[in-house]
This record gives sequence, C-alpha cells and structure tokens, in this order.
Amino acid sequence: MARKTFFSFHFENDSWRAGQIRNSGLFLGEKAGFIDKAHWETVKQKGDKAITSWIDTQLNGTSVTVVLIGAETSQRKYIRYEIKQSALRNNGMLGIYIHNVKDKEGLKTAKGKNPFNDFYFNQQGRKVYLSEIYPVYDWVNDNGRDNLGKWIEAAAVKAKK
Repeated sequence: MARKTFFSFHFENDSWRAGQIRNSGLFLGEKAGFIDKAHWETVKQKGDKAITSWIDTQLNGTSVTVVLIGAETSQRKYIRYEIKQSALRNNGMLGIYIHNVKDKEGLKTAKGKNPFNDFYFNQQGRKVYLSEIYPVYDWVNDNGRDNLGKWIEAAAVKAKK
C-alpha cells in the first residue's frame, strides 16, 4: 500500500544524497516529502515560525517519517522538531544512514549519530529511547533501493497507520 511519507534531512549538507534516494525510481510521480532548494530558501527567509508551520503542514496526513541520517543530522534544530512532531502524531518512523551515498563530487561522508538516541519518554519509571523503538538502516549496506518500501510499510503497520 502506498504511504504518505515525510522525509527529514539536513538540507544544506544532504540534499544531494536525499535526491539520490528520491530519484531512485521509488517515488515516481510524487514529491514524497522532499522540498526543492528554491522553496526551502523562501520558507527559511521567513523565520522559525514559518519553518515550523511548513513542517507541520508537510506532516499532515503522513503515516511515516523517514529520517535520512548524515554527518550532522542529529544536531539540526528542525530535524529534532520533525522527530518530536512525528512522535506526537504517532507516525511510524525509521532512520536511514546516508553517509555511504556519494555526493555530487563522488565523495562519502562521516557516519552521523542516530538522532533517535536523543529522545525518550518515561514508561513505568524507565527511560525508553526512540532508538529502542524505531529501526535504523544503511541505504547502501542494507540495499535501500530494494527495501525502502518494505521498511516504510513495516513502520506504518507498527504504528497502526
């Protein structure tokens, strides 16, 4: 089943890598939560409130959030916001390391920290980290091109969406 999916990634550093995933042939005829540079620059110029409003609008009706994890993803304010909002909406979530995806120069980058390690909720007096709940894959090593649809579907089913 097709799922409306939001993709979270560090635009400045990882848009090329995210574009490789978008152009992998898995998202024919749809934007699938990706934003183009011109639109992002316009939203960004309007400030924090406009950015969080745009994120909220993009998350409306989604069932899954995919966090594309690059070298600095876990440190980004808006990615942290997207993860929090996705959790509040009970979206299924998963992470995908993209450090092995080559950029436009043909280079790879350092493996980033799993951003799900930074979020937790208390359950019966114990901290339960999002990294205990949501899986993280590697686009190259885990054959994302063949498996992304399965990963998204599993996340949606787990979230009952």
